[in-house]
Amino acid sequence: DLKKAKKEEREVCIDITVKSKGDERKIIEAAKESADYAAVKFLNWRVIPLENLIAEVHGKCKLIAYAENAEEAKLAIETLELGADGILAETNDMDEIRRIYEVLREEEFHAKIKLQHAEITGIKPLGTGARACIDTCDLMNEGEGLLVGCQSSGFFLVEAEVHKTPFVAPRPFRVNAGSVALYVLASEGKTRYISELKTGEEVLIVDKSGRSRTVNICRVKIEWRPLILIEAHCEGKKVKTILQNAETIRLVTEDGSISVKDLKKGDEVLVHLEKGGRHFGVLVEEERIIEV
Repeated sequence: DLKKAKKEEREVCIDITVKSKGDERKIIEAAKESADYAAVKFLNWRVIPLENLIAEVHGKCKLIAYAENAEEAKLAIETLELGADGILAETNDMDEIRRIYEVLREEEFHAKIKLQHAEITGIKPLGTGARACIDTCDLMNEGEGLLVGCQSSGFFLVEAEVHKTPFVAPRPFRVNAGSVALYVLASEGKTRYISELKTGEEVLIVDKSGRSRTVNICRVKIEWRPLILIEAHCEGKKVKTILQNAETIRLVTEDGSISVKDLKKGDEVLVHLEKGGRHFGVLVEEERIIEV
């Protein structure tokens, strides 16, 4: 009995299979009666019932979704942007359990992007080179963009094309990410070369507070444009990136963003630093590496 258990100050979890609208109502009522958790299994209909429950009980009761595989787990934690609060793995396959763990580990990683202030120390216009626009399957806001850099240990936050100008309409799905040889921070904390990215793959969108989310790529458009080398120092470390030399390319700052055309020595922008090296994009913290 739920009320009796709560009177005894015990944590309560209800376990229910959602087969109908009536089952949804049972969970909502249990949340109103202060159930701590609801372990929910879905049959044929999965997304809509979960959306309904998240909308009704988020913040009142923790939703734990059953998942037989990593795909179901990923769907559950991303539904309605908020997602389920946890996953109950319903499988004895250890490989599948590991994949579910990786999905949850990636979700945890999203809250751990540390951004720091870096002082601009060098600005050098370069010649024409291949640069890439990364068009995503989502819309970004001011202060959001991709982390890119010449080194796998230092990334600049390049803002999406969210600003309206007299000459160019906003394209909030796009980040003009710079040279095709740059590293970009992708899902699961891995790095990728921009030149390797393909339609359907994932990259990590980050905002100026460090919050992040995974989005899919719609297209990568490579064109030849004038480039600019930007150098900055943070905690005694030099970091570099190469971007298109144009007014619409902006680096994120604490208070907003600044165009590379307006950038000058002494300005501060947001960067992300990492220790160690990379092995096929995977961080190896103990590895020593020199990138100049």
